[in-house]
Amino acid sequence: MQDSMAALVGMARGNGFAGLADKVVFITGAASGLGRAMAHAFAACQSRLVLFDMDAEGMERVRAELEAANPGVGIQCRQGLVNDEAAVDQVFAETEQAWGHVDVLLNNAGISMNCPTLELPGDQWRKAMDVNLNGVFYCARAAGRLMTARGRGVIVNTSSMYGVVAAPNRAAYCASKAAVAMLTKSLAVEWGPLGVRVNAIAPGYVRTALVDDLVARGRMDLDALSRRTPLGRLGTPEEIAALVLFLASDNAAFINGHVAVADGGWSAYGYI
Repeated sequence: MQDSMAALVGMARGNGFAGLADKVVFITGAASGLGRAMAHAFAACQSRLVLFDMDAEGMERVRAELEAANPGVGIQCRQGLVNDEAAVDQVFAETEQAWGHVDVLLNNAGISMNCPTLELPGDQWRKAMDVNLNGVFYCARAAGRLMTARGRGVIVNTSSMYGVVAAPNRAAYCASKAAVAMLTKSLAVEWGPLGVRVNAIAPGYVRTALVDDLVARGRMDLDALSRRTPLGRLGTPEEIAALVLFLASDNAAFINGHVAVADGGWSAYGYI
């Protein structure tokens, strides 16, 4: 993964993505996984970052990594929950006060939910919806208010391949991520005329630290997942971050309302 990160940073510093230098980029779920990779990618493009996560220690570790790799990079860390409506509105107000605006929102925070539907408790269903859907909505609305007032901005929401295709034992996760995909399209249609582009990514299985832990504990069969994926492997966080860089950059200036699937061909493969 270190090689993947180095390759991504090298590509970003090579000016492969236009218009991201000095942009204020707000990243939710930034303390680990895809959010951490996104933070490294945008820092390499000389963006200014607001990291928002419930894990304060994790954010500080990411901040230290970013500052070591990108001396002088502007970073703010804000602890909070994306499904806390008042906290979300407050942190966006603080960001506007500190830096004047928000150029890019990476609506990345979310939780997994894997349980047979007949056994799924109502509180767990509501938790999945509250974090994965309501949290995306609260952050998008807060960012959208600032962006539409300026007549420009970009939002990239994180859906999932399981918001595009279904899987057993994931009713809450699939439903919440499918809702994110449709929310993305609705906001793109509504806010596009106001200068704000809204797109989503739909990652497949990605080799994060969480996945590695599940594999080590026998909760996930890495070989089986790799065989099921036409490209024969899982993705890397850096590959997903590169897609987000593109969608946030001026290179994607005419892309709006799109859900970009990055799953190695999983959802295209109908044969089990």
